[in-house]
Amino acid sequence: MRLSFRDGWVEHLYVEPAAQGRGLGYAQLNQMMMGQSHLKLWVFQQNTPAIGFYSRRGFHLVEPRDGSGNEEREPDALYEWRR
Repeated sequence: MRLSFRDGWVEHLYVEPAAQGRGLGYAQLNQMMMGQSHLKLWVFQQNTPAIGFYSRRGFHLVEPRDGSGNEEREPDALYEWRR
């Protein structure tokens, strides 16, 4: 599992595929959400499992983008959660 968080942003949350579905990502995200009024994150639009994961936890689409602003040049989207 890899996790990075700063100033209202989920920078990176990754759970190895073999460990997915056990609540590890949810527990880590829950820890990040505690004491926060909002969180933002970027996710690749093709990563539908991640989008589902974040959507089930209350994150909403703010801005889809064409990928020209990221290193991978893949369409991405900004999601946000507010308490």
